Order: sequence, then C-alpha cells, then structure tokens
Amino acid sequence: MSNRLIAILLTIAAFGALTVMALLDVGYFGILEPHFQTWGGGQVFADLVIALVLVMIWMVADSRISGVNAWPFVIATLFLGSFGPLFYLIARELKATNPSRQST
Repeated sequence: MSNRLIAILLTIAAFGALTVMALLDVGYFGILEPHFQTWGGGQVFADLVIALVLVMIWMVADSRISGVNAWPFVIATLFLGSFGPLFYLIARELKATNPSRQST
C-alpha cells in the first residue's frame, strides 16, 4: 500500500469521523443551515461550491487520462461533498498501482 493511499485513507477516516459527529449533532440540513444565516457563512458556502465544481471538472478531465470513470464520483460529490473527490483519488490510486486493472 502506497504512502499516498494511506494518507487518503487517513483523511477519509478523520473527515468521516468529523462528519458523523456533525450529523449526529445537527443532521444533514443542519450542517448547511449556518451558511444561510450570515454573509460570512454564505461566503464560505460559495467558496466550497466553487472549489467542488472545479474539482469535479478536474475529475472528468483526469478520468480520460487515468481511465477511472469519474461520473459516479461527480454524483457523490453533489450529495456528499468532499467524499466524492477523496474516493475518486482512491480509485485512481488503485488503478495506477494495479496494472492488471488498466485498460488497453
């Protein structure tokens, strides 16, 4: 297992734990609610949307090179935020490290 894959998995584990705690505390829509109460919260939300749109564009473009189908991860990003790109990075890493799974 590569160091890069280990780092991605640790990031998912830590972010996943934080997400579970937030969901248990305020629920799915409760996570979004503060972003619509102040201009500062709105700015943070807009920044997150812009960043994730750019990441989705990158995933689609990168999928042509890596051979990983990006669309399931784009859809996951729309519903799960940063988990989509993180799981895309895992799929990309696994495809790159397993030559038998690479397309010809």
